[in-house]
Amino acid sequence: MFQEVKITPRRGWVQINFKELFRYKDLLWFLTLRGIKAKYAQSVLGVGWAVIQPLFSTLVYTVVFGNLARIDSNGVPYFLFSLVALVPWTFFSNTLTDSASSLITNANLVTKVYFPRLVLPLSSVFSKGVDFIIGFVLLMGMLLVYGIVPSTTVILLPWLILILLMTSLGTGMILSALAVQYRDIKYALTFLVQLLMYAAPVVYPTTNVPQEFRMAYSLNPMVGVIEGFRSVFLGTISFPYEWMWTGTAVSAGLFVFGLFFFKRMERVFSDVA
Repeated sequence: MFQEVKITPRRGWVQINFKELFRYKDLLWFLTLRGIKAKYAQSVLGVGWAVIQPLFSTLVYTVVFGNLARIDSNGVPYFLFSLVALVPWTFFSNTLTDSASSLITNANLVTKVYFPRLVLPLSSVFSKGVDFIIGFVLLMGMLLVYGIVPSTTVILLPWLILILLMTSLGTGMILSALAVQYRDIKYALTFLVQLLMYAAPVVYPTTNVPQEFRMAYSLNPMVGVIEGFRSVFLGTISFPYEWMWTGTAVSAGLFVFGLFFFKRMERVFSDVA
C-alpha cells in the first residue's frame, strides 16, 4: 500500500524538524564519507594533505611574520604560536568554503530528490573533522618535540571545540543559503576568509590589540577559540574566560540564526539551484 505525501512550502520562520533530520542520518553519514573520499581519492599523498596545509602555512607565517616582521609571540617559538592558531582556523576556513558551495555542487540532488537540505552543509562541516583530527595530532607531535606540556585547563578543550563547531556550522549555513541565490558569494569568499583571518589573532597576539577595542574584538568567536588553544597548549596567557563567554553567546546566536535562516530560504533552493 502506498501513502501519498504532499510537500508544500511553509511561510515565515519555520521550525526545525529535528526528527526528520534524524531519520536522514544515514544520508548525512554517506555524504560525509563521500566528502572525505572525494578529497583524498586518487591523491598521491592522500591524508598527507591534511598535514601539509597547516604545516606549510605555519612555515610561511614563521618566516614572514616571525622572522621578518618580528611579531611578538608571547615568549614561545613563533612556529608553535602560529601552528596552535592554524589548527582551529584551518578547520573553520575550510568549512566555510565547502559549506558555501555545498548546495550548488549538489544541485542535481537538490532539484530531483527530497531530503532535509540541512544535510548538505552539515556533511561539509563534518567531513572536515578528519583534517582537524590530523592537524591536532600534528600539533601534539610538535609540542612533544619542543618539550611543552599542556596546562591543566586542557579539560576545557571540549568547550573550545563546541564554540568552533557552532561558529563553523552557523556561518556555513548562512553562506550556503545565500550562495544559492547570489553566486557572488562563492567568488567573494576567498577574500572574505582572508579578511577574517586578519580579524582573528592567527598571526599576532591579542596583546597587540589596544585595550579599549578588545571587548568589541572578542565578539569574533574565533578570538576566544584561538587564544583558548594557546592558553591550554602554550600557556601564553591565562585562560580567557571572559572572551569564551562572549564567544559562546555569539557562536550560539550564529548557530540558531543560521538554522532558521537556512530553513526560511530552503523553499527557493529547488528553483534557483
